[in-house]
Amino acid sequence: MFLSNKTPPHISTLILLAGLSAMVMNIFLPSLPGMTVYFDTDYGVMQLSVALYLAASAVLQVLIGPISDQIGRRPVLLWGIFLFLLSTLGCIFAQNATVFLIFRISQAVIATCLVLSRAIVRDIVADAEAASKIGYVTMGMSVVPMVAPSLGGLLEEVWDWRASFWLMFGCGSFALMLVYFDLGETKKRSGNTLIEQLREYPELLRSPRFWGYTLSSAFASGSFFAYLGGAPLVASDYFGLSPAVVGLYFGAPAIGYFVGNYISGAYSARIGINRMVLWGSWINAAGVGLSLSLFLIDQGTVLSFFAFMTFIGVGNGMVIPNATAGALSVRPHLAGTASGLTSAIMIGGGAGLSALAGSLLEIWPGPFSLLWLMFASGCLALAAIMLTIRREKRLQG
Repeated sequence: MFLSNKTPPHISTLILLAGLSAMVMNIFLPSLPGMTVYFDTDYGVMQLSVALYLAASAVLQVLIGPISDQIGRRPVLLWGIFLFLLSTLGCIFAQNATVFLIFRISQAVIATCLVLSRAIVRDIVADAEAASKIGYVTMGMSVVPMVAPSLGGLLEEVWDWRASFWLMFGCGSFALMLVYFDLGETKKRSGNTLIEQLREYPELLRSPRFWGYTLSSAFASGSFFAYLGGAPLVASDYFGLSPAVVGLYFGAPAIGYFVGNYISGAYSARIGINRMVLWGSWINAAGVGLSLSLFLIDQGTVLSFFAFMTFIGVGNGMVIPNATAGALSVRPHLAGTASGLTSAIMIGGGAGLSALAGSLLEIWPGPFSLLWLMFASGCLALAAIMLTIRREKRLQG
């Protein structure tokens, strides 16, 4: 029942929670060059608002899963969103880059929404449907990053960079009310202490299947996170685009992500998790490879650069929900822990690739260094799922 905190949440609530987490990650990215000027610092420093945010998100997700397995999903979500709102106000009123970065890192607590929206799906849906349901949740989530950068760039041109953070605050406030009124508890308390919950991590870490699915998801999304860290600078400095135009182009992967998640939602149960992850990894790597090839023969343009980013979106939309469902199915009684750990590894790797992209672009400006990094990450995703499939066939044979 919708708007009843005595029953599991409506699917729309889970979609909105996942969407909020996605919006916080990328809505302000077109403003990074302008924020660099506002705070009188280097682009590399402001780019840390992406890398450090992702790193903090990774650390938090290691804890979010076990805590929610212990005390329940509902209280963790309510506290997480409340702390996010306080952090957002800190970003808005920051007077220098250091203070801004401290509160920006604190905003990473909104990762609670992403981790637990998926764990709740696993709480209430059987294994066979989990990948499809997670696909639909993340398909809805993909709509937000599709429009968020465009909106963020427009808001900066009309007002300033703070407008994006005010929008985050408003959406966070709505999410807090929605969780309070619609989300009933879906997880029985485990009765274990947090230390006991954390001691169950080795059970997951000893599973080759868990690592196969997690690494394929981490490396596939790594192409996207490298894009997050480097594309704003390539767009503004190499292609000379304004913040509003950067925001318009920047949503290209999200269009593909929407398509990929639709494919996951519609066909995962029929085709199978492994084949969906494999095909998604091929699409991800091929898209970046084609874009890189055009620049290597001096035929690359701003349109080709961003158009081929839709392949990354399609690939990730197929890989992430299916690989996540696979990782959560390894130990169903540790679904929250597995969701948190999988996300932590994915986001932590993304933080490193995002920071590396920013550093490489300061040394070698232009699209080449970024595309090579993205292509390497995509190939590693393909290798991870191919090894996983090969191992399963060997065990079955």
